[in-house]
Amino acid sequence: MAEATARRRGRGGGGAARRAERTAVSIETARYIERNVPLYEILDDAALETIEANAEIILEEIGVNFVENPRALERWREAGADVQGERVHIPRGLARKLCATAPSRFTQHARNSERNVEIGGNTLVCAPIYGPPFVRDMEGGRRYATIEDFRKFVKLGYMSKWLHHSGGTVCEPTDVPVNKRHLDMLHAHMTLSDKPFMGSVTDPSRAQDSVEMCEILFGKDFVQDNTVMTSLININSPMTFDEVMMGALEIYAQNNQACIVSPFIVGGAMAPVSVMGTLTQVLAEVLAGIAYSQLVRPGAPVIFGAFVSSIDMNSGAPTFGTPEASQITYGAGQLARRMGLPFRSGGSLCGSKLPDAQAAYETANTLNAVMLGGVNFMLHSCGWLEGGLVAGFEKFVMDADQLGALHRFAEGIPTDENGQAMDAIREVGPGGHYLGCAHTQANFKKAFWRSDVLDYKPFETWHEEGERDTMLLANAKMHQMLTNYQQPALDPAISEALDTYIAAKKASMADAFS
Repeated sequence: MAEATARRRGRGGGGAARRAERTAVSIETARYIERNVPLYEILDDAALETIEANAEIILEEIGVNFVENPRALERWREAGADVQGERVHIPRGLARKLCATAPSRFTQHARNSERNVEIGGNTLVCAPIYGPPFVRDMEGGRRYATIEDFRKFVKLGYMSKWLHHSGGTVCEPTDVPVNKRHLDMLHAHMTLSDKPFMGSVTDPSRAQDSVEMCEILFGKDFVQDNTVMTSLININSPMTFDEVMMGALEIYAQNNQACIVSPFIVGGAMAPVSVMGTLTQVLAEVLAGIAYSQLVRPGAPVIFGAFVSSIDMNSGAPTFGTPEASQITYGAGQLARRMGLPFRSGGSLCGSKLPDAQAAYETANTLNAVMLGGVNFMLHSCGWLEGGLVAGFEKFVMDADQLGALHRFAEGIPTDENGQAMDAIREVGPGGHYLGCAHTQANFKKAFWRSDVLDYKPFETWHEEGERDTMLLANAKMHQMLTNYQQPALDPAISEALDTYIAAKKASMADAFS
């Protein structure tokens, strides 16, 4: 566990020292989650085998499109697929055979090696929201995101104890040209945080820039031998792989960097309305995408992705935190485990415009499904509002705090002598209380998880302090975190080299905002 603290000296005995400890600035990251709890398996073997058989039928009989990518079509043809125009028909068993070279677990390295993460097996790595063009906070309301907003989110992510990963496009900085903003976003992740981060996928050339910047940060040989980036490769469901996403995947796979191969599905619009039908399409798309990554470079690290929401049949708007979405998360997790691949899904998903009760209910539903569904990489862990259109500052802080509850739940139930607490039961006996017993005194500091945001105070204290709701408390916490932010040290020579690279790249092209 990495920790850097700036402590104030307290006077007046133990109480003052403890108060000083509670108010000291602490930049601490918890280790990625390792589950010690059973997973929920919603489908039996017969259902899973049906989905797998139907996915093979889709790949062989219906096929998938690889559009505007002649090299991809050639790779598939050489591998034994039937290529008709841009439609690729993959013989039964071929995609699964190709996927077998993908690793079941891999390490993503951070520039601070103490913050490396393991992705796969029984782990869960939490990364923040990805992609929204808008941001929201109490002071400014809903507005287009700027690069300064982006930097604030990176700082909050770095300061958030339960967040293991800095993420990627935590918001889309619309005040920077489209063709240059990836440089500023990567620079923020590399310099304002020392947690792992994601690369750019909006153009193959920007993926290449991401690799080259990582070679400056980590060293060229290290990048080729180790995974230092994860990237999000969305499939255009149904069953279409476009040249931009596949071009980025090719760059990353060639350079041994990880890709989340993830269908982007709104059930009822981009996939069938039924859970079994959607899972079948998800599996077919993931099989084709991951198989293609292995055609580019066998052994390239990948993650089985499933981002699925349902749809409101009255308005057409996507909905989140629904029972069907949880069922798909559980089922997709089973399919990923049967393939022996890391699994990505879930997040703090909600359709609400504000961090209100709707947001809390829907977010809780998705977080619970992530924990019990075996997710290994959770993108959108904190900050998600309005169906992913908005990154909320207060929501970010609220969600990041709740990730602590996932850490505690994942520990499982200790069954050792201390956990059994028989000494305490004997000491207290009938009619007593446990507040002063030896077992309580020895365990009270860590016995129960405690939120750093939610209010546990008596009514009278809450009333005297202004009757603040959770959004107000999160707003205050957010400002406190930004005030206390301390930038992690970086070798000045590396920092200068990054600045030089970015300046040269920006000077080489005119601004483009589309």
